[in-house]
Amino acid sequence: MMKKIIDQLLLVACSGVILFNCTSNQETSKAYDEKMKEEDQHSFARPDEAVVTHLNWDAKVNFKLKKIQAIASLTIRTSSEAKQLVLDTKDLAIASVMNGNNEVLEFDLGEDLPFVGSPLTISITPQTKNVVITYETSEKAEALQWLEPSQTTDKAYPFLFTQSQAILARSWIPIQDSPGIRFTYNAKVQVPSDLLALMSASNPLEKNNTGVYEFAMKQAIPAYLMALSVGDIQFSTLGDRSGVYAEPSVLAKASAEFEDLEKMIGAAEYLYGPYRWDRYDIIVLPSSFPFGGMENPRLTFATPTILAGDKSLTSLVAHELAHSWSGNLVTNANWNDFWLNEGFTVYFEYRIMEAVYGRDYSEMLALLSLQDLKAEIVDMKAAGDFKDTSLKLDLAGRNPDDGMTSIAYDKGYFFLRLLEETVGRDKFDAFLKDYFTSNSFKTMTTKGFIERLQSQLFDAYQLDIKPEFYEAWIYNPDLPENCPVPVSDKFENVDKALATWISNQSKEELAASYGSDNWSTHEWLRFVRGLPDSLSKAQMSNLDEAFGFTATGNSEVFDAWAIHVIANQYEEGYEQLESFLVNTGRRKFLMPLYREFVKTPEGKEMAKAIYEKARPNYHFVASSSIDALLEM
Repeated sequence: MMKKIIDQLLLVACSGVILFNCTSNQETSKAYDEKMKEEDQHSFARPDEAVVTHLNWDAKVNFKLKKIQAIASLTIRTSSEAKQLVLDTKDLAIASVMNGNNEVLEFDLGEDLPFVGSPLTISITPQTKNVVITYETSEKAEALQWLEPSQTTDKAYPFLFTQSQAILARSWIPIQDSPGIRFTYNAKVQVPSDLLALMSASNPLEKNNTGVYEFAMKQAIPAYLMALSVGDIQFSTLGDRSGVYAEPSVLAKASAEFEDLEKMIGAAEYLYGPYRWDRYDIIVLPSSFPFGGMENPRLTFATPTILAGDKSLTSLVAHELAHSWSGNLVTNANWNDFWLNEGFTVYFEYRIMEAVYGRDYSEMLALLSLQDLKAEIVDMKAAGDFKDTSLKLDLAGRNPDDGMTSIAYDKGYFFLRLLEETVGRDKFDAFLKDYFTSNSFKTMTTKGFIERLQSQLFDAYQLDIKPEFYEAWIYNPDLPENCPVPVSDKFENVDKALATWISNQSKEELAASYGSDNWSTHEWLRFVRGLPDSLSKAQMSNLDEAFGFTATGNSEVFDAWAIHVIANQYEEGYEQLESFLVNTGRRKFLMPLYREFVKTPEGKEMAKAIYEKARPNYHFVASSSIDALLEM
């Protein structure tokens, strides 16, 4: 079977169909700006010698084998002395490597190393312009999540989605898997005829009769933004340049939830310049997706846990939209500088939410962010990870996922908010707008950002900023004392209501005096998070009877409540807790709950029992973290 597929794919390659050269594209000319300013410790690539500028990908998605069988045709730019093209791979079965003239090239697949996989070293000359690799993925490819029909929402068809960030693209495509290397791509993907294929590229709006779909991404992107999704998917438009994809039963709910998307795009453009990716669509994936969202260009991947029914969790959409500027347009050069992607994005997210829903709303988000940040720092200190509370990370010899904590997101946000408050919003907005415009489709390092900040903002306005300022915020651990503190009248009201509840446990008084019947998700989160750590069974029952926390369909509120269910051994909540853990794959929700379980021997045993049922539904990104936590 595999030989037949390889022969067919080789025939396509030899015909020249997948050797289309896109190097004339304007964005591709910026694919690798100068050279890597800091070494990428998580990639084997040697871009000074040979760098990928375009990918043509011809693939068949095989649900029966749970593999992708493909040809990757790479257009490369070489130095005058180039001898080798070095690509990143992980668990790929390489069948053959040729050049654009169908001549066999020698290659070596190096030692498999933890986290980073194996280097694929291909012999080339300075005249080599194309390299064609025939291969298939492994059944253990870490980026690929294969779902049985029973694991989807509608339970009718199988589903596949990818998660390439941070360094998992190499497990499904042989590529230079570094955020500092950009390339354009075209793809042709064959899937079962009753399924629809989508990528981080131009996308179809409906199924066809052949199951063969073609894609183009004309803007240059790094490998971690490569994405593929295949399933029983339908589309609904939200505006001239936006829409939502989802399984049939989810589509109407998702369309209603995201109806303000065009307003968000407009608010973002007003702040920091035009949207550069043509369309902005969202796909709501099955519940095993490990993140809230993933900012794949043109097609954000989103968790169904944000479908609260009242738009109260759509700040996540604003976050992924903001990545269209911070991260996708201006990208961290390596994963030690992850905060440059995420800190900017959280700042931008809150500015979008403020523009669309008002300052009171965005300040609630910021206060919850500060609460998360302080809790994360306490947990990291306790775990011996204190050095990772710095914005600038040192991830040498480690999985870059170790750096994907709230430090990059929330400490990064508060650093940028402090800059805004120091120089004034108008000046800071002008600085950021120029930052995104002048660095479009380029990479940025922490050092480069500091130099730009100093010269174009502080020196430009004669502000005396000492090196100690950067040292405290970027290079030192912990949270500096001059961290901004958001102000929210709504949360002050919640805090008073919480004190009232603790003293007399009256639902009616909360409704009459504090308007709790009309609280947003964020206000309820503040309330649940503010409850005492130790609650009696009677108190838990009273809370549950009054506010229905165990039965809530709001995933954020339930996750916060479930901490109390575990800590206080509230047995009435166990059934829903187990269901939540089995059917939710979002790592943000899973890790706090499993961490709470392992605080006691009894809890750890309960966690292991639930995890045995839940693990098949989790993506590698989530299961690898929980495996380590539960020592399984």
